[in-house]
Amino acid sequence: MSADLVRVRPGVYHDSVSLMRVSGALSALPGIEVAVVAMATELNLGLAAGLGFALPEAGQGDLLVALRGAGPDDLETARAELDRLLTDLTVRTVQGGGGERPARTVRSAALRGAGESGEGAATLALVSVPGPYAFAEAMDAIEAGLSVMIFSDNVPVEQEVLLKRRAAELGPLVMGPDCGTAVVCGAGLGFANVLRPGPVGVVAASGTGAQQVTCLLDLADVGVSHVLGVGGRDLSAEVAGLSTLRALAALDADPATELIVLVSKPPAPETGLAVRRAARALSTPVVTALLGSGGGSGCALTCDSGGGPGDLTHAAEAVLRALGVPVPVWPSWPAPVSPRAGPAGTLRGVYSGGTLCAEARTVAGTGEFTDFGDDVYTRGRAHPMIDPSLRLEALARVPAGDVALLDVVLGHAADPDPAAGLASGIASAVARGVPVVVALVGSRDDPQGLTAQAEALRAAGASVFVSNAHAAGYAAALLAGAR
Repeated sequence: MSADLVRVRPGVYHDSVSLMRVSGALSALPGIEVAVVAMATELNLGLAAGLGFALPEAGQGDLLVALRGAGPDDLETARAELDRLLTDLTVRTVQGGGGERPARTVRSAALRGAGESGEGAATLALVSVPGPYAFAEAMDAIEAGLSVMIFSDNVPVEQEVLLKRRAAELGPLVMGPDCGTAVVCGAGLGFANVLRPGPVGVVAASGTGAQQVTCLLDLADVGVSHVLGVGGRDLSAEVAGLSTLRALAALDADPATELIVLVSKPPAPETGLAVRRAARALSTPVVTALLGSGGGSGCALTCDSGGGPGDLTHAAEAVLRALGVPVPVWPSWPAPVSPRAGPAGTLRGVYSGGTLCAEARTVAGTGEFTDFGDDVYTRGRAHPMIDPSLRLEALARVPAGDVALLDVVLGHAADPDPAAGLASGIASAVARGVPVVVALVGSRDDPQGLTAQAEALRAAGASVFVSNAHAAGYAAALLAGAR
């Protein structure tokens, strides 16, 4: 019988990204079924209650710990590991501040390190607090003259518009809300790959879309100047591309940027028109990769420069052609596949990236696809780029005769060894007659090791492709018996 451990630690604060990693580490321990380590906001308390935990009184400035394990010994092991992980977070915070007393506001933190001339002052703030509190912190940063990346989600669109309008008045750039990926002057923020410096600037309203394009460019030895995420709603009618237009102008003025790529989910018609008009007016050439309606429930990608209709891989290839760089053969590691017998089954997409999931659905043209990175699946859990448990459960339910397709995204903040976490599930699926195909999105220098991850996934029985579009096409061909 399962046992629960619930604790509230008054006045203990850590940012949501750090706590997400802690939750993921505890979830991976033997015997631990559920691990929720989060600030005790109304939303997080509700999520924990929905998971069946009996909760004590807690304030929004308190840390909530809710663990469910197979027995008391498992919970005690998890509690000890939690103490160690939280101690490490506290030590890093103190060391990062040089032993100084922590700043009480974003504005005061921004002033630290600046000389009398202002040289050395911070220029960018990353906000990763629960959505209801993100507006105040982001506005404080903007008023202090800082550009801001808002990793937080669940920020009302009205607040997003206010932040971006104020930033337009004062000069900073707002990336987000719900901006998961950015690279500024070589520094990766959020879920970020290790990319070589180079001439391509990216404006992205799609985090995993930007990661796919930039990782393919990296494999072709083409680097990036900056990757500026703008948040998934920026090209909506309400926000009207406020940050996209500013990011395009900023990259156009950057002497290190020779070509700009715009990657986005479906834009509102009038916003898309305004952005295209602005792109054509820039002195720097722009390749646009806009996911738009492709009929039915799918999405198609259109490349306004050098590619025509296609996918994110076509977009990356359009960039290479525009730069005069040869398009390489994209690496793949196909696995042996047994001849299929009986009627064709179903293609099951088990994804962690929303844009990658939409692209694969379109390329394959058939199947059932689930984005486990959607908010409905991450309640009380770490993101699937960190915690594979939900996707492993889904993979275990795929019946013999079907084909499984999933993405694995490398880089900072992602699972430090995703192949190790997925290998047993892949091997079990293959053993019962389910071919597994993996889209491996990563750069050569990502800390997990692109080739090592590919070979480990291949050893487990999966066919591995660095192009998500190629992976989806291969999976569809397997289903049709053409491979």
